[in-house]
Amino acid sequence: MLQIKSIPAFNDNYIWLIQNSDNRCAVVDPGDANPVLAYLEQHGLTLDTILITHHHNDHTGGIRELAKHYLDIEIIGPSHDHVPYLTQNVSGGDQIELFGERFWVLGLPGHTLGHIGYAGDGKLFCGDVLFSAGCGRVFEGTMEQMFTSLEKILALPEETEVYCAHEYTASNIAFAIAVEPNNEQLQIYRDEVIRLRAQNKSTIPTTLRREKWINPFLRTREASVIKSVTNRTTQNDPISIFTALREWKNDF
Repeated sequence: MLQIKSIPAFNDNYIWLIQNSDNRCAVVDPGDANPVLAYLEQHGLTLDTILITHHHNDHTGGIRELAKHYLDIEIIGPSHDHVPYLTQNVSGGDQIELFGERFWVLGLPGHTLGHIGYAGDGKLFCGDVLFSAGCGRVFEGTMEQMFTSLEKILALPEETEVYCAHEYTASNIAFAIAVEPNNEQLQIYRDEVIRLRAQNKSTIPTTLRREKWINPFLRTREASVIKSVTNRTTQNDPISIFTALREWKNDF
């Protein structure tokens, strides 16, 4: 099993560091090189690989500087999102090997048109598609694309650990409670998140099992979620419910 560490960046980003047993590592979505370089130096690690999920600058801004420090580095990212400095372009259905573990590339468009995720070793690195108790905004794709991307994630094993790129959980829970005020699992999780954040601790990773219980964007077939948007849509198919939820969240 690979070890995962978080390197906080900016106000609420997480740069994920994937470490093997001989002090080599990879990082996911390094928006800023400085905290990564400091962490590598402090812990005596060598950076082998950068994984990129999508082109937004808070996920890619550190690539150039890291590549200057590690000349033979492999930089893997999406074929259909414009990301500079890549050494390997990948898209949904491809596989990569990382420290002896095989990762599948998932095509996850919606937030951006070429957004991808990496699933392997019981873990999912999903960038800005799925958050704990929430999901990413639909900037470049369609609501249907984003819904379909979340459905792909839902098909993964329930024990999958979800490593998203932002600490948005507290604000997402506030919305989720508005959607499902009587969801007991959500109430329990809210109290846990309040405790963690009061201690300045991360709420990530989450698990897919937990998200199935508490994340409204994964619960579009639940009667309680459908009921919550009856005044926002006349349709009750999952994509229409998802669209109504996402538009509600945009203004929440």
